Amino acid sequence: MITEKPVCVTGASGFIASHIVNQLLAEGYRVRGTVRKSPEHYPFLLQLPGAGERLELVEADLLKSESFIPAFRECAYVIHTASPYVINVRDPENDLVKPALEGTAAVMAAAGKTGSLKRIVLTSSVAAITDEPDSTKVFTERDWNSRSSLQRHPYHYSKTLAERAAWDYIEQKKPHFDLVTINPSMVTGPSICPTINTTNAMIRDIMNGVYPGIFDINWGFVDVRDTARAHILAMEKDSACGRYLCSAGLLHMRELVELLNLSGYSNYRLPKRDLTGRFGTALMTALSWTQPRDTGTYIRTHIGRSIRYGCSKIKQDLGISLMPVMESILEAVDDMVRKGHLAPPAKS
Repeated sequence: MITEKPVCVTGASGFIASHIVNQLLAEGYRVRGTVRKSPEHYPFLLQLPGAGERLELVEADLLKSESFIPAFRECAYVIHTASPYVINVRDPENDLVKPALEGTAAVMAAAGKTGSLKRIVLTSSVAAITDEPDSTKVFTERDWNSRSSLQRHPYHYSKTLAERAAWDYIEQKKPHFDLVTINPSMVTGPSICPTINTTNAMIRDIMNGVYPGIFDINWGFVDVRDTARAHILAMEKDSACGRYLCSAGLLHMRELVELLNLSGYSNYRLPKRDLTGRFGTALMTALSWTQPRDTGTYIRTHIGRSIRYGCSKIKQDLGISLMPVMESILEAVDDMVRKGHLAPPAKS
């Protein structure tokens, strides 16, 4: 489904968004991306295949609704990805909640003034579904995070408030467009933009000896290219509706370290000490109080527990196949080495 009208991607320079832009261009769409600075600051976007003919970058301020009105003009679809992803911040209200919540409100308000618009696809997160594992259940799109606050997991809180605000707008205003959200788990894989995203930075830190041992913790991962594809399918398929949890699989920290050890990265400072038992979990819980507040909270709410996600809806409704987690992570590591975020492997 190629529309002559442009597709607007907010926060176009981001990790997920740049892949969305790349895939839209590859499919022949006209793309209008919003960015924070003038276009020449984003050569990695301007150099994408098809960008010269079909990509327009426009400046927009996430907290100013009127700045999005020119970006949305004549667009049939908006994919709203712009939102901060930072774990430890000094001022959660201004650094996380305000840009996420007010940014979403600004986008929805501008969309309400765009008569051509059919649908908004919003990048949410599993953070809006839960902020801690629960061994008694499998989390799905029906779940909402009800525990986070400015003091407890403020990033999760910001994503929850932002997504709820978008759904509240749809319910209260009943606009001429509809809304679909994509709720990915930890997004990994190679990057188009020059910066390193939070998930890949965590993998880098594991390889660089930041972690004192192997903890009893697991994560859901999904490849960035699949995440981008999910957004586009949610835009293209008229039958798409509601929320879509997007996670390819789970990996325990032990499995992640084993994967890296067996894939040519054993010369890195990978953790060796096994802290997955009862003593190790108790030790890491105690040490968590020495960490920055939000890192410490994350450790205490996740260690010794296993997260599980049910992702049948996205596969059935959108018909998407998700790349195996281990393959995506290894491609992410190779990419970090190429871009200089990781030192090259030592030659044996």
